[in-house]
Amino acid sequence: MKACNLNHEGPLAGVKVIDLSRLVAGNMLSLFLADFGADVIKIERPEKGDDLRSWREAGQAVYWKVYGRNKRSAVIDFKTEDGLDQLKKLIKSAQIVVENFVPGGLEKMGLSPNVLHELNPALVIARVSGWGQTGPYKSKPGFGTLVEAMSGFAYLNGFADKPPALPPLAMADMIAGIYGAAGVLTALRASEKNGIGQVVDLSLFEPIFSLISSEAAKYQLSGEPTMRSGNQSSHTAPRNVYACQDDKHIALSGSMQSMAMKIFDTIGRPELKTDPRFHDNDARVLNRDLLDGIIQEFIGSKTQDECLGLFEQANVTAGPVCSVADLIDHPFIVGREAIVHLEDEELGSVPMHNIIPRLSQSPGGFRRAAPRLGEHTADVLAEVEHITLN
Repeated sequence: MKACNLNHEGPLAGVKVIDLSRLVAGNMLSLFLADFGADVIKIERPEKGDDLRSWREAGQAVYWKVYGRNKRSAVIDFKTEDGLDQLKKLIKSAQIVVENFVPGGLEKMGLSPNVLHELNPALVIARVSGWGQTGPYKSKPGFGTLVEAMSGFAYLNGFADKPPALPPLAMADMIAGIYGAAGVLTALRASEKNGIGQVVDLSLFEPIFSLISSEAAKYQLSGEPTMRSGNQSSHTAPRNVYACQDDKHIALSGSMQSMAMKIFDTIGRPELKTDPRFHDNDARVLNRDLLDGIIQEFIGSKTQDECLGLFEQANVTAGPVCSVADLIDHPFIVGREAIVHLEDEELGSVPMHNIIPRLSQSPGGFRRAAPRLGEHTADVLAEVEHITLN
């Protein structure tokens, strides 16, 4: 795995981001900007800091170590008059502000978008919330768990004979953060052209709903919501996870007609290609349980390595089900440099994901490990000491 080179500027160098957010979505948004060179300043509460610091494994704030990289930390108590003035100076010097208070939170602080745009007319303000800045739910608290449930995702996720399943990670927040970064950069581009700032209204709900919004059209046509189908697909077959002889698993997908035909040849069942139950995708979906049984019989008679060797030789779209333990030294991960190591004062070498996406001419990079709480307060405030608010 690749060790990080901390000497990197990046295409967003010169863009200052004041990040007032906590936990995941805002940090994911600002992480993208920081990875590509923006100066992201995390404004943190005295003593506690960002709540992400309290998400610990084995006593260590591993989530912060990953999603706090490339950022600076400044502790400012903006509930005080002096702290609020310091924050305003920072905002006046910035191009982007990220916040995730319950809608109305900025207004209660006296920092409504109108006030901020008087202070800094070209400012891009990303407002992250559970349900958005408008609508009947705008004042409701909205953690990702609630959004993952209400969006329709949990209803679709899992097996038909089991309860709906929430994802084992902060999926709604992560997706919203990625959408948010795109929205912020789009707004920044507009601001650079016309000098006019704007608000990016980012709910957690809409990004994750966008992943399954075809379900609305399907429901209109069928009158029935799609039911949970485990690892099967409601629109293509074969597609499932199959157990190997050695209790390892393989994921396999035949989402194209040509690939399904290739799978039948590879498992030694070429007659299935003309079987009316399996000859096209519509038929295979209707008979997917029967088809899965046939494929499972083949895969279950061989080890994972044996199956993967056969499928790879036939160029079939199949792959192993991996744990993170399998991935750390996996040839693909090593060859792609998908995991990098960032040196940290507390943990030493910390493995984490590489910069995403990869740009050929202006790539992102690494400048610093996740900061200690308040590590850059003095430097950050000294940089705006000369700014007046009048």
